[in-house]
Amino acid sequence: MSDTIDASRPVPAVPDQARGMLIDGALVEGERFFEVIDPATGRAFALAPDATRTQLDAAVAAARRAFPAWQDRSLEERREILRRAGARLREEAEPIGALLTSEQGKPLRDAIGEVGRAADQIDGLTALDISDQLLRDDGRERIEIRHRPLGVVGGITPWNVPVVLAMVKVAQALYTGNTLVLKPSPLTPLSTLAVAQAIADIVPAGTVNVLSGGNDLGAWMTSHPGIDKISFTGSVETGRRVLRSAADTFKRVTLELGGNDPAIVLADADVEAAADGIARSAFANCGQVCMAVKRVLVPAALHDALVEALARRASRIRTGPGTNPESTMGPLQNRMQFNKVAELLDEVRATPGARIVTGGTVSSNGGYFIEPTVVVGLSDDAPLVREEQFGPVIPVLSYDDVDEAIARANATHFGLGASLWTRDIVRARDLAGRLEAGSVWINRHGGNAKDVPFGGAKYSGYGREQGVVGLHSYMEMQVVASPSLSAERAADAIPPLAR
Repeated sequence: MSDTIDASRPVPAVPDQARGMLIDGALVEGERFFEVIDPATGRAFALAPDATRTQLDAAVAAARRAFPAWQDRSLEERREILRRAGARLREEAEPIGALLTSEQGKPLRDAIGEVGRAADQIDGLTALDISDQLLRDDGRERIEIRHRPLGVVGGITPWNVPVVLAMVKVAQALYTGNTLVLKPSPLTPLSTLAVAQAIADIVPAGTVNVLSGGNDLGAWMTSHPGIDKISFTGSVETGRRVLRSAADTFKRVTLELGGNDPAIVLADADVEAAADGIARSAFANCGQVCMAVKRVLVPAALHDALVEALARRASRIRTGPGTNPESTMGPLQNRMQFNKVAELLDEVRATPGARIVTGGTVSSNGGYFIEPTVVVGLSDDAPLVREEQFGPVIPVLSYDDVDEAIARANATHFGLGASLWTRDIVRARDLAGRLEAGSVWINRHGGNAKDVPFGGAKYSGYGREQGVVGLHSYMEMQVVASPSLSAERAADAIPPLAR
């Protein structure tokens, strides 16, 4: 990383929980380090190891050595090991959660809850049936569809929900018989390193390898000839680079990228119920959720009532450091994102006719705090509407008819999710088919179960994660065609001279 510093610097220090990177079953200390920032203060509070190219090569080699024995284990054995790892996370949820709050900013209760949800993801994903399928056996021919592990998976995770997203990749890769090299975001590396340390004595050596580092490490992974698949969650622009880099070695690639999710409120909607669900989605994790509501389209007749209801809910949120028990929303995670959202608010203030209904206060004390904000009076080409803000600012726009709302919702390169809010579920299901999004929710926004595949259309993704579809994307499909067993028996009964 460009901000790698001298390891002899006395403070900040490397936390004990994140002292080593997990390579071939051992915790390996770094040769160089980079600073990790507390977003509540804007100051460095810890160091993280910055992996070298040699350490990555060692991790990939370890994963390659561990692969044959791991793929030969039964699904039941792999499930049992992974669930033991999940149980360990539940035991360590409080110390890992405290580290997560320090580097990510979210309230401590939410951080501890995230560690628990990561364990839940393991349990849910490993409960799915990914056994082989019999396509047909018609007495003449037997066609089987088998799914074989790919080999070594490279997982690259973002900073918004780092523990859950890391363990989703761990669970999917290992359950399907692959081994893994995992890279957390350099903005939130410590909690993932702490997870690796917690489960190091449970997963067989080499099956899970966790290295922290910056953009160079990610580029090395995506081009590494020893890695067979990349599973990346992050921004659209970085996703482009991942695809280009992986192409030379024909890696399988899954990309879960950004979104500009619309929430479309229909004329018959329950305004208060819609406001509950939209606010919950838009402001969760300080708005830093890929599938969060990013813009709201509402009939002109309901506009003012919905805006008032959203503003009431936004005003109840208590912004502050995640260590403060009274805080219900922490800071944005990093300065770049903080500056982006602050600039979007400046553009709103400079736009004739636009208005901040509630919130809009931007911290000036060093922490990356921005109050939950509701904005009205913008056009569809305003940056706050057109771009993914990834922050606690939600624009509300009015429309005249549903066809117009659908067209405006689709008028974006993004296509991750969308929601419809109405009392008429039948009509909503019909309208859902017209929305260009990987997921469409009715009377809620986000929150898929583990057996439901998730991913985006257009610029929002490439492939799917979770569910059987997502698990199979970590495997190579193989068709085995053979004579039917009944046909073989019939042939054996024919005398040789008659054949």
